[in-house]
Amino acid sequence: MTPNRRRVDVNLDELDRVLDGARETPLSEADCEKVKTALHALAAMLVGPRNTEKTNAVLPKSEDPGKDAGPQPDESSTPPAKGHGRNGAEAFSGAQKIEIQHQNLKHGDRCPDCGQGNVYGQKEPKMLVRVVGQAPLAATVYSLERLRCGACGQVFTAQEPEGVGPEKYDETATAMVAQLKYGSGVPFNRLEQLEAHLGIPLPATTQWEMVEEGAELIKPARDELIRQAAQDEVFHNDDTGMKVLKMNREPGDKRTGTFTSGIVSTKGQRKIALYFTGRQHAGENLADILRQRARELGPPIQMCDALSWNTSKLSEGVEVMIAHCLAHGRRQIVDVAENFPAECRYVLEQLGEVYRIDAVARKTDLSPQERLQLHQEHSKPIMDGLHKWLETQLAEHKTEPNSGLGQAIRYLLRHWQPLTLFLRQVGAPLDNNLVERSLKRAVLHRKNSLFYRSLNGAQVGDLFMSLIHTCQLCNVNSFHYLTELLRHHRELPANPALWMPWNYHEQLLPAGV
Repeated sequence: MTPNRRRVDVNLDELDRVLDGARETPLSEADCEKVKTALHALAAMLVGPRNTEKTNAVLPKSEDPGKDAGPQPDESSTPPAKGHGRNGAEAFSGAQKIEIQHQNLKHGDRCPDCGQGNVYGQKEPKMLVRVVGQAPLAATVYSLERLRCGACGQVFTAQEPEGVGPEKYDETATAMVAQLKYGSGVPFNRLEQLEAHLGIPLPATTQWEMVEEGAELIKPARDELIRQAAQDEVFHNDDTGMKVLKMNREPGDKRTGTFTSGIVSTKGQRKIALYFTGRQHAGENLADILRQRARELGPPIQMCDALSWNTSKLSEGVEVMIAHCLAHGRRQIVDVAENFPAECRYVLEQLGEVYRIDAVARKTDLSPQERLQLHQEHSKPIMDGLHKWLETQLAEHKTEPNSGLGQAIRYLLRHWQPLTLFLRQVGAPLDNNLVERSLKRAVLHRKNSLFYRSLNGAQVGDLFMSLIHTCQLCNVNSFHYLTELLRHHRELPANPALWMPWNYHEQLLPAGV
């Protein structure tokens, strides 16, 4: 551990004087300290902030090379390199597909080169990808000729083309503005400037009117997402701060903060993302969702960190099984790793082995029950040994309880049961990273737009973020989904369950298909 250096005020003129004097006489103790302080300050500025919490990044490499290297893979079983890394034609799932037949030949024709064999169609055609640029929103101006009778004054106007529609902004325009604003974090004023430069004026106020009206039309889809999420098996929830400029305070409400809560529910492979902005914390928003849960269903798993406001204030008769985030517990160790490298390395390596086992379960597509058995067989001995080691550190005074490491150990021991629910309950996740990633969408909005102007604006943003991020979790084109919801908004309220991201394509098929 490097000792903290005493602060010494230096400037460039002083350093120049010290270095010039060093050419003639040895440095004094005070001057040497000044030079060292300046060099260490410079070195600290050159080292960028850590952007990963991997063990090898937060701790120096182990002196035992075999320990760091781990088991070496069999070279004969190592898969070959995948190549240049460019996107193949199959990656362009949203591109227009055009099939081009050979201009002169068809299947079964005589070969024009040798004249002896016949040509046959190949299973894989040659693929060409051509990408063109275009504005986020484009416009077409139709000039309809008008003719006026010289005698009676009647004016005759050319018929508008078929399919033009009565609205100036169609469904694709609203869907694109919502996608850019709430999916990609582009503020209204920035999009206004871009479109103005491209010759398509689109005022920020107009953009807001478009998404506000669109949100009202497709609100039944978001409400159905909430209803279906309430029936799911696992809930991840957490908060991030979000500023709302104008909010009516309830009488007696002493809260000053506003938040965006992220809630991601899972059932099998299906995932639903929901966002709620206001004064309520994530636990309260989750409680509101669970009020729609069918009573005959068993208690779901709630994955969150150990903050009290993440714990649901549940309605009567509803219970949850609390699981705490192992990544948050691990971070307690990472934060003090520089000061206690040997002890922290042991903890991080043990937790790393548990994560490796969980990765094996995902890679081999184990069922939830098989995953639980795998963890009970391989991870439980690791976690039991780690628990004993943590207790020994405090019981035998090997670690000072009030030190950074002691506080991290006490955190792990205090929350040990919810941190290890994955060893006892089918489907329990290891960490809350799923919702942490979903909250990045709200953080992106906060970073670029800074705030919501009103609670109504926040609710519009929550609706579109919920639909867009759920599409992302389901590998669905969110722009296409929003467009179809807007086009079929009259059919949507009758049966919104048919218009979810994972099944709406079925409603677009011709009847009888």
